[in-house]
Amino acid sequence: MKLSEETQYVRSIRLERRECNEFPFSLPAVQSLQERLSLHPNVTYIVGENGMGKSTLLEGIVGALDINPEGGTKNFNFSSYDSHSNLHDFLKVTKGVHTPNDLFFFRAETYYNLATNIEELDREGFGPKIIDSYGGQSLHEQSHGESFFATFMYRFKGEGFYILDEPEAALSPIRQLSMLTRIHELVQEGSQLIISTHSPILMSYPFAKILQLTNKGMRDVSLEETDHYITMKQFFDDKDRLLHHLLNG
Repeated sequence: MKLSEETQYVRSIRLERRECNEFPFSLPAVQSLQERLSLHPNVTYIVGENGMGKSTLLEGIVGALDINPEGGTKNFNFSSYDSHSNLHDFLKVTKGVHTPNDLFFFRAETYYNLATNIEELDREGFGPKIIDSYGGQSLHEQSHGESFFATFMYRFKGEGFYILDEPEAALSPIRQLSMLTRIHELVQEGSQLIISTHSPILMSYPFAKILQLTNKGMRDVSLEETDHYITMKQFFDDKDRLLHHLLNG
């Protein structure tokens, strides 16, 4: 059953440190947390240009929830490069009265490392094979997009809290449309998601809040108000004129 404001797993996030201009506290995404960030009970999108701090914000949230910042669940502890900030130490996560049955952080940038760690753990032979929870086929033996989608289809269950950082990175437009269907299935099965994305297709999911980050802060917007949608619409409405300006100065 779809979650409501009364039953959602995580209600809000707030920064408990002020007046600091050092990284990561100087990032627009982090500065905006000095006001309480309320999450949608179904899907919350974090969008904005590169450099706004979207990934750093998600890292902080997963760190506050004791999830591996490179991806996976609480049971994954691999680290390929320790570049994560201490933001999680200063975030207050307000949870609801209900607890999710599943937690997972999907991070496109470090997904290869997650897939490798799964194979290493399975080679050690302790307990059931982890890859069986991802469809049973090696994630390295599939295309990048297929392995992404295997995680979304097989590993994600109902009644879960899922944090996704740029899940569209390896997905074709058709697969992005399929991802919308999968998001809807997860929502109908009682899941809550936070998604950082550059894809207007993914942002179009109707049972959601879109939070757009700029240098001026964070604000709640409609799909049509996002910079991503506006740019893509301008391109396809008058492609030749835009290409002329881009290529001819």
